[in-house]
Amino acid sequence: MVATSPTAWAQAAPEASDAYGDVLRDAAMIWKRLPSGWQNGPFLGNGFLGVHLYNKGGEGNVLRFMLNHSLVQDQRGQWEAAIGYSRLPIGYLTLTFAGTITAVDWRLDLERAELTGTVTTTLGGVRFSALVLDHRSVLLVSTTPSAGEEGVAWGFTPLPSHTTRTIRLPPEYTGNPEPVVADGHVEQSMQAGGGYTTAWREVRNGTGRVLAATIAYGYPDSTGAEEAVRTVRRVLDGNPEAQVKVHRLWWQRFYRRSLVSVPDKLLQRFYWIQLYKMASATRDGAPVVTEWGPWFPEVGNSWTNIWWNLNVQVSYPMINGSNHPELDAVTTTFRKYRENLELNVNPGYRDGKSYALCHPGDRMLRPGPRYVGVPGVSPNDHTGNLTWGMHNVWLAYRHTMDDRVLREVLHPILTGAITYYDRFLVEGSDGKLHLPETRSPEYANASDATYDLSLIRWGCRTLLDSADRLRLDDPRKARWQEILARLVPYHRNEQGVMIGANVPLADSHRHYSHLLWLYPLRESLDRLSFDHWTSMRERWHGYSFAAASSMETLFGNPEEALSYLRFFIDGNIVDNCAITPNTMYREGSNLAVESPLAAAQSVLDMLLQSHGGVVKVFPAVSATWADVSIERLRTQGAFLVDASRGEGRTDWIRIRSEAGEPLRLQHGITGPFEVRDERGNRLPYRGTDTIELRLRRGATAIITRQGRSPSKPRDVPANGSAPAWGLP
Repeated sequence: MVATSPTAWAQAAPEASDAYGDVLRDAAMIWKRLPSGWQNGPFLGNGFLGVHLYNKGGEGNVLRFMLNHSLVQDQRGQWEAAIGYSRLPIGYLTLTFAGTITAVDWRLDLERAELTGTVTTTLGGVRFSALVLDHRSVLLVSTTPSAGEEGVAWGFTPLPSHTTRTIRLPPEYTGNPEPVVADGHVEQSMQAGGGYTTAWREVRNGTGRVLAATIAYGYPDSTGAEEAVRTVRRVLDGNPEAQVKVHRLWWQRFYRRSLVSVPDKLLQRFYWIQLYKMASATRDGAPVVTEWGPWFPEVGNSWTNIWWNLNVQVSYPMINGSNHPELDAVTTTFRKYRENLELNVNPGYRDGKSYALCHPGDRMLRPGPRYVGVPGVSPNDHTGNLTWGMHNVWLAYRHTMDDRVLREVLHPILTGAITYYDRFLVEGSDGKLHLPETRSPEYANASDATYDLSLIRWGCRTLLDSADRLRLDDPRKARWQEILARLVPYHRNEQGVMIGANVPLADSHRHYSHLLWLYPLRESLDRLSFDHWTSMRERWHGYSFAAASSMETLFGNPEEALSYLRFFIDGNIVDNCAITPNTMYREGSNLAVESPLAAAQSVLDMLLQSHGGVVKVFPAVSATWADVSIERLRTQGAFLVDASRGEGRTDWIRIRSEAGEPLRLQHGITGPFEVRDERGNRLPYRGTDTIELRLRRGATAIITRQGRSPSKPRDVPANGSAPAWGLP
């Protein structure tokens, strides 16, 4: 096979032999059994094109490659976003064998974002490799059939272009027209104009074959047919091997932005798979993740666009600590589509100054005719969505200290969100400012809802801080200060903080909306309120366990934090919800991506924290983790941290400043320690357990146990055996 042949890219290539290569090889997902759907199948993606691979029951000789694209949505804004702007089913490629499938042996190589393996049938077998190119939305599948399977063939089955949402589906709703099927492509028009086209083509070189497939979307003038056909032709007629080299290089560089290695290898593999999943699902130029990421469960469900009352907000924090700002679709979405935020305000309450955000919404922040509730008039659980979304932007800012984010996105949009809240604050007989009835998400309506009050407090503090940082003479500063001074305290009873006025937490509450002040806003700690929430877990979902784990890290309880996290990733079923063998997550039979991503943040919270102006290294590491190695994890203040733990003790920390911010470091080193720069010169500092030092932009401090020196990052030894993820 010549190096320039279309199938040359599927040849074996040498793997990296560093710590990153070690952890990524160990984290590879394995299939020795045939997957049956999205819950247990391999998945590929690049933030736009998403692919799941599985066998449908009853089709003994067929593999389905379920295709979807995160840009493909309807454009009928007369209905709410989940219907009028609904993501639309596209279809699936079929690989049909001559014989019945009897065995599979697959490996999803995270480092290359590539699925490789064999399919054995009653008549022979097929060796294959599959990937979605990182830099263009093209699926490449190389196949090499053995004798008996030379007739293995590709086909495509389109799905109806109809929302799968059933909730509030208008009686006048009709699906889009039937697709137009042509040789090598299927063109799907939409009633609103435009549409989308799936194109595919296979070429052969000796016994090897390679298929390229893509989806192109256009609105309002194009269905993408010419673009899709042209993209496939250019990839196959050009140099696929060169395209794959670019793809592999991107992924190799992606993973080497940070390292996490812990002795619990099931959890370590899980963490690295979430990095792979997040990079497969989103980018800073891609849409914000929906409930399904870029993928599409074949039968769909009612979660057909973007949910902003928790789902997005808990998915994205992990990109900050893991040092992956290039995955921040939230900040770029708000920057690009800020003007649509006013559309989320009920028309009767629009004043040109107030912003809000509905769920479901679409990738352009459009809600359709569905609006954020009016406190005291039409409560719904949308009221805090935008302010909480701004907390994601604030985290992105704090981890990079890029003042452009503060000036261009956070400050102006958060001002609009707090302005909307402020319109409804009223003075009570106690002289305090009160909020009329809103809905605490997924629990109950309440006046002075703790959820909303906590967001108002955080928002006002953040606006004052940002105005100072940007040296803005903002005329609204006095009002923000007044709100902070006069806002009613959270209502409490003997069990802690309540949902709101006269509304106690009486039942299991998966959303933890009334504890937002504890986590992620980190306003204060309150064990009584936390213990009451955790005493009722029968309705919890995966993100509840992730939040409880992260909250325990704030309390400094590593064993409890690990216990919550392991309960979740061990596959325990609560409220008919559970993690799946491929680290996706099911709520009933529905796909929801946010819980595993939130759990990845819980891992980071055990290893490194930076709230309250203090960087804490290994703040909640289990005693069962005698050895830990981290490299280039990112903290607030724009610090990059390397650290090593051995024999149950922190040996050394290296911390590099990207922005020259003041550093307070809780190092956790027991006994005598030294603080030096990279040249070995002593650095001045103040304090003992928590030290203060100034690092200029680009400078590095190294804190070591006396007599120790930094070592290379490593994949630390396992403290037990654990199976691979997938279907090993």
